[in-house]
Amino acid sequence: CPNNTEAQHRTHISEFQLISLSEDVDLQPLLFGLFLGMYLVTVLGNLLIILAVSSDPHLHTPMYLFLSNLSLADICVISTTVPKMIVDIQTHSRVISYVGCLTQMSLFAIFACMDDMLLTVMAYD
Repeated sequence: CPNNTEAQHRTHISEFQLISLSEDVDLQPLLFGLFLGMYLVTVLGNLLIILAVSSDPHLHTPMYLFLSNLSLADICVISTTVPKMIVDIQTHSRVISYVGCLTQMSLFAIFACMDDMLLTVMAYD
């Protein structure tokens, strides 16, 4: 049973401070536009692949179905990290909650593993 002084010296972490890409205020709009553009191109490109595979019956072969699942996994991977970064650049916020960080890292690991498994199955196909 800990005594009173040990209980007072315990540290409770509720949020993390993030390191920003640049402290330069003039560079923030450029970074925002760059990351937003890359995010939109990635999501739209992967959505086009999914729509092309699902709309054409000739593409309903295992390789193309794996390709559309890989595109979905890529959308999920990039959507776990980049939107938070874009919002943080715009709002000049540099904190993430402990639960938010744990959730983001868990989802990133799950989707990245799904990505790797799909690539492995595609290599065997």
